[in-house]
Amino acid sequence: MDQWAVKQDGNNKQSLTRKPSKQHIREEWVGRIFTTLCILFLIVTIVAMVYFVASRGLSTFFKNGVSIGDLLTGLKWAPEGEPALFGALPFIFGSFSTSLLAALIAAPLGCCAAIFMTQIMPGAGRRYMQPVIELLAGIPSVVYGFVGLSVIVPMLRNIFPGQGIGIAAGSLVLSVMILPTITTIATDALASLPSGLKEGSFALGATRWQTIYRIVIPTTLPALLTGVVLGMSRAFGEALAVQMVIGNAPHIPRSLFESASTLTSVITLSMGNTITGSAHNNALWSLALILLMMTFVFVFIVRFLERRNKR
Repeated sequence: MDQWAVKQDGNNKQSLTRKPSKQHIREEWVGRIFTTLCILFLIVTIVAMVYFVASRGLSTFFKNGVSIGDLLTGLKWAPEGEPALFGALPFIFGSFSTSLLAALIAAPLGCCAAIFMTQIMPGAGRRYMQPVIELLAGIPSVVYGFVGLSVIVPMLRNIFPGQGIGIAAGSLVLSVMILPTITTIATDALASLPSGLKEGSFALGATRWQTIYRIVIPTTLPALLTGVVLGMSRAFGEALAVQMVIGNAPHIPRSLFESASTLTSVITLSMGNTITGSAHNNALWSLALILLMMTFVFVFIVRFLERRNKR
């Protein structure tokens, strides 16, 4: 049976409040304990992953005597040669170039799609276009890679000189893969915009397009940039689809249509062929550590943009 208590405030007014029963108290403590255990498990998992990758990756410098400068700025990757060379700059260049180009291609498309679904035709856009874009997020990476190898690479081969594989092919495949991420975040940002801003703009005589590029886009720009950064983070860590169309050549390409390689592709291609604890294996873990550090950088950028958006 519910228990009630008389509560008196500072103005000597009395009110009835329900006393929590023992069952309610027990359920609250169970919920708190379960939530705390989940948070602790999550923290321990993240710390363990970072420690595991860092301990393996730093072995290249402390155990094998490779300098950080040689790894980050070296141009030649020959881990089995005499002497062994661990120059990861071509892979770093390949990862950054494909991610940046993919973001440059997908960002305008995603933002325009979000504007169409929220500002121009919200009814039809949300009903037909948004499910199609969200469907792209569920397609496996190998399917994107196979489509890129079967469609994009032959198309580039027929239009531009070269074999079609390279930075351009990888960027086009990645742009389609990160398009749902950018579009979804941009759509949520534009949909949460207060209607009073647009109504005030219309009341002052502005047209719909003037309202969009002078009011809507500047107001939601930090959130739009957050979607772009998250899309770049997704592209930076992609392995299989890029590996199928980029050529996997360990050198810095002179054009967008030459073979190249990324950090993820060299790790997936070589990790299974190395001996645990060898210099080659430790160097691959160092590349994984670079990927992990770049993920943290992307997270910090997103947090900075979120704080700026709240202001």
